[in-house]
Amino acid sequence: MLQDHLGTTTRADAFYDQQVHPRLTEVMRDFIGRQSMVFLSTADAGGHCDASFRAGPPGFVTVLDEHTLTYPEYRGNGVMASAGNITENPHLGLLFVDFTHHHIGLHVNGSARLVGAQELRARHPLIPVDTAPGRQPEFWVHVSIAEAFIHCSKHIPHLEPARRPQGPELKRPKDADYFTAAPADRLLTDR
Repeated sequence: MLQDHLGTTTRADAFYDQQVHPRLTEVMRDFIGRQSMVFLSTADAGGHCDASFRAGPPGFVTVLDEHTLTYPEYRGNGVMASAGNITENPHLGLLFVDFTHHHIGLHVNGSARLVGAQELRARHPLIPVDTAPGRQPEFWVHVSIAEAFIHCSKHIPHLEPARRPQGPELKRPKDADYFTAAPADRLLTDR
């Protein structure tokens, strides 16, 4: 209805016909293998949404085949928002964005389930073993792909990888206190 109201139906139909794929193409699979981060969206059974972020070395999201991919879940703050949502509602959206080279994004939508490491390795023995050195996944998120499509580069900013401040040069509160601390306490010393 909104496409009709705004007169974008023809453009939208062309986008779906030309850009939306029911599987990962070879180029998409290669793109995912080069990414070191992904944004994800989930919702619980009541439709309450959650947006989150995952990162790791390139290839931490492993494409198993043109219809499935997986990524490890590590111990976090214990809230388990994304994983909890997946147990209630398997629909998952992933957004991979290349901010540093090609300035392009890839949407991957599908259904997810949580899988234990032993079960996943029994089926897919070639998945990476040490995606986060020194840490073991609590489980893996296994995604069956429904559709994959481009996110255009028009408003993707160019970002340069930078050295991460460490130790005394990083002057800020702990993560848990960051948004409750006084504004002056959140400044980096090397600005």
